[in-house]
Amino acid sequence: MTHKLPTLPAFKQALIPLTFAVISGCSQGNSDSTASTKSTEQLLPPEETGVLEVATRNGSTTYYLDRHENPIGPEYSLISQFAASKGWTVNWTMHDSTSAVLKALKSGNTHMAAAGLTHLPSRTKQFTRGPAHTEITEQLVCHREMRPMPRLPENISAVNITVTADSSYVETLNTLASEHEGITFSEDDSKTTEVLLSDVAKQDINCTVADSNIVQVMRRHFPNLEVAMNLTQGNNLGWYLPAGSDDLARTARQWMNSTEGNDAIGYVESRYYAYIGEFDFVDLRALNRRIDKRLPGFINRFTEAETTTGMPADLLAALAYQESHWDPSAVSPTGVRGIMMLTRNTAESLGVMDRLDPTAAIDGGARYLADRHRRLPDTIPEPDRTFLALASYNIGRGHLLDARQLARELGKNPDSWEDMKEVLPLKADKRYYPSTRYGYARGYEPVHYVQRIRNYRDVISAAFE
Repeated sequence: MTHKLPTLPAFKQALIPLTFAVISGCSQGNSDSTASTKSTEQLLPPEETGVLEVATRNGSTTYYLDRHENPIGPEYSLISQFAASKGWTVNWTMHDSTSAVLKALKSGNTHMAAAGLTHLPSRTKQFTRGPAHTEITEQLVCHREMRPMPRLPENISAVNITVTADSSYVETLNTLASEHEGITFSEDDSKTTEVLLSDVAKQDINCTVADSNIVQVMRRHFPNLEVAMNLTQGNNLGWYLPAGSDDLARTARQWMNSTEGNDAIGYVESRYYAYIGEFDFVDLRALNRRIDKRLPGFINRFTEAETTTGMPADLLAALAYQESHWDPSAVSPTGVRGIMMLTRNTAESLGVMDRLDPTAAIDGGARYLADRHRRLPDTIPEPDRTFLALASYNIGRGHLLDARQLARELGKNPDSWEDMKEVLPLKADKRYYPSTRYGYARGYEPVHYVQRIRNYRDVISAAFE
């Protein structure tokens, strides 16, 4: 076992705990999203107390705090919706590793573990298996400069691999070691998978193993991570309960398999994963470099714009990066210019006299986005309202209104970004656009536009913590 704590450059030190909230042994407290230490007394069922005790770990695919210290994350969202359907509140206990989460299950001090746990026969022998919610592939991840890159199981013996202790990865590697000579690895009981991936990115260790959904998120922050190979065909992630918790497990499975549960899984997919596009090493490497070199010169301006308009600073920074890569002198062939790439007419309407002045342009762009946001109905929930405002910023309010009307005519929900992603491209379809008020538009562009901004924002947000 190794117990060395990670040493990261200043920005990456902020990135790991703040973006992913990879926090060792933390306790966070308030009633509905609370981390606490519980006694060894026998837990009463949530049907009696109205409180569901849940063990988890901080991570990008489980539970973490956003820049406003609000809890979010895939497991947080699913558990919260399950508990709400039963009229229960949730008491969260944070653990620093998968190993610690499993120990909490053994102790009987929690009703359920929701921590990105792979359903394994060995675990099901010890605990009661709850419902599955996500399918993943376990992947061997190395630094992209490693030579030779291990592309086949028989090549793994040539590299040093470290994985988080008591994880499903241990079983996977043990199976491979029984089939191929020379495969060895070490377990680390002090580091999460996210931290081990950052160690690979820094070349402190050769390789690690991680679930594909974790890799998908982490590679945007550490572009030097490369998937050497898939080690499994597909595994299910889901919840586990202490042995003998058959009634609660049955209740959870019934909910997960219901329409409400399916909707909750769909929300998680949309909120945390679906917008992440194909990995682009060059683009993401450039973004991370510009976060270090360019963003510091503008970060205070984005923060000031948030204060005056209410639009989040990290969202404005992501929007500006999409528009100009934070180049205040950018000029497009169509005449839009500046860090926010404002048209002449838009700038004049906002009172921006010099579009190449970054202070004026950021303030103007923020006010323009706030106006797009304000003009949408208050009944549209977040984050859909923000996504629609971004689409309006890109394609124009008239075309967005056309698409919303078209959505109604097609039986789609104009307040749902998931539905509008399907309808907006129809503004370029000759079967539909002739009947709209504003006619043809490249409706596929705002869909990609919003997707890229969401991607950039996830990477940029740590700089604003």
